[in-house]
Amino acid sequence: MERNDEQEKTVRDVERTLPITISLCGDVMTGRGIDQVLPNASDPQLHEPYVRDARHYLEMAEGTNGPIPRPVDDSYVWGYALEQWNRISPDVRVVNLETAVTTSDDYWRAKDVHYRMHPKNVGCLKAAAIDCCSLANNHVLDWGYRGLAETLETLQRAGLVTAGAGMNRTEAEVPAVFDVSGKGRVVVFSFGSQTSGIPADWSASDERAGVNLLDDLSQSDIERIQRGVARVKRENDVAIASIHWGANWVYEVPEAQIGFAHRLIDSAGIDLVYGHSSHHVQGIEVYRDRLIIYGCGDFLDDYEGISGFEEFRQDLGAIYFADVEPRSGRLIRLRITPTQVRRMRIMRPQLEDMLWLRDAFNRRSEGFGVWLESADDQMLVLQAAAII
Repeated sequence: MERNDEQEKTVRDVERTLPITISLCGDVMTGRGIDQVLPNASDPQLHEPYVRDARHYLEMAEGTNGPIPRPVDDSYVWGYALEQWNRISPDVRVVNLETAVTTSDDYWRAKDVHYRMHPKNVGCLKAAAIDCCSLANNHVLDWGYRGLAETLETLQRAGLVTAGAGMNRTEAEVPAVFDVSGKGRVVVFSFGSQTSGIPADWSASDERAGVNLLDDLSQSDIERIQRGVARVKRENDVAIASIHWGANWVYEVPEAQIGFAHRLIDSAGIDLVYGHSSHHVQGIEVYRDRLIIYGCGDFLDDYEGISGFEEFRQDLGAIYFADVEPRSGRLIRLRITPTQVRRMRIMRPQLEDMLWLRDAFNRRSEGFGVWLESADDQMLVLQAAAII
């Protein structure tokens, strides 16, 4: 039986209230040591003060957690994450890709650490079916302007949509937009802050390539973002602000970040604030029914075996599955899958590690009036007065 116009309208109205499920992850650092286990490893020479060969990071990881096969296939590094993405089937997958994807040797001499993945290894990102790579971070220009140009070209050719970096200011400010059939759209704006270590001269201008850099989390930043959101956002859009900000190895969220996140929601039309840069998880807030993740923590890195910050457990990360109502931008539900990096691969943590991560989230989120509870042996679920 064919539906009449009124029935069609009712179906569309119902569809638009269905939540959009967005997968968010912290820093994905597929350069350096990770790149060395993939099929097409870059020249391992580094220009760091203490480590001169990227393979040293493999040796440290193997000394801590055992042998790592190499070369591995493109899907190896994702391990347990692939199982979780397939189980939840999010509508859009977003990561902060914190590496250049280039063969450039023109390293940024004013920086001590440089991440680079060989362009022929871009298949590892495709293997994870990533939709959006946020690039406004402190490693995308590690190998110079030629490295940035090759990064953008390589990702585009692979079908990966980017936001936050470009060959000029206009390109760097353009958001990534994803149509979610029958529900609405997800619009990802990507910003970086100098507080995360992004050099000031990486800021894109009319004549210079670079990243979409915030000035100082000021009112002028809010007004600029508001204008950008207003140009793009329409009914049933979920607008995300991906922000690379803050120092590493610090649990406390600065008041400036909290205030800025609130103003993004109050004044700029943002529905979800997705923060990253810290190598460990930070607090979560539900503000005016909108989700704020202040620091996602690392998701995939080559830090195994590096000592000095064990108390932060940066080996533990998470996949954040946010169900958002597109009509209102309201958070319906947040599920979190704890993860752990071992042998350059994302793995399922032991129960005691999962509970450690839950308790760490709860300590950091207590002041925001939210907490996590274990839903089963794989997931944590956010609890808050606004969404219970």
